[in-house]
Amino acid sequence: MDKFTKLTGIAAPMPLVNIDTDMIIPKVFLKTIKRSGLGVNLFDEMRYDREGNEIEDFVLNKPAYRNAEILVAGDNFGCGSSREHAPWAIKDFGIKCVISTSFADIFYNNCFKNGILPIVLPQEDVDKLMDDANRGANATVTVDLENQTITGPDGGEISFEVDAFRKHCLLNGLDDIGLTMEKSTSIDAFEETAAQARPWV
Repeated sequence: MDKFTKLTGIAAPMPLVNIDTDMIIPKVFLKTIKRSGLGVNLFDEMRYDREGNEIEDFVLNKPAYRNAEILVAGDNFGCGSSREHAPWAIKDFGIKCVISTSFADIFYNNCFKNGILPIVLPQEDVDKLMDDANRGANATVTVDLENQTITGPDGGEISFEVDAFRKHCLLNGLDDIGLTMEKSTSIDAFEETAAQARPWV
């Protein structure tokens, strides 16, 4: 998993509330177990019409937001079924940080496990960032995980909270496998001791 330290990128505004995981990645695309290739279908039913043509008014289809790396979203983002494909699609599109007033628990946890930083802020702070995001190509925002700050295009700074363990994992690029591999020396020592004590196993 890639490390997340500091991110400076375009923020896209998506003020809709209760965006569920089926809106993020419709169930028809859940046949794959690969984490790559799902970005093209992110928000599929909002991005494309029935003929597969892009809907111009959808935020991520607008030229200013095609390369957005930060999503400023409405309340209760990621609700619905607990599909891990949702953060996979978000990450594959190129979004590395989602900011909202609240997230569904399972989606929130899955974000950290897939290298995405979900940030919970009070409504007034989200409103300010939503306003910043509406500036289009001028909506450059910096998210500093080490210092737990968000800096807007005008230089205004917002602080955010994040669990210390999850912060450690993101800063060091550690998913569940990476956390296990941090203990590889102890695991090897245990295996060697066990093999000597029980050679018949």
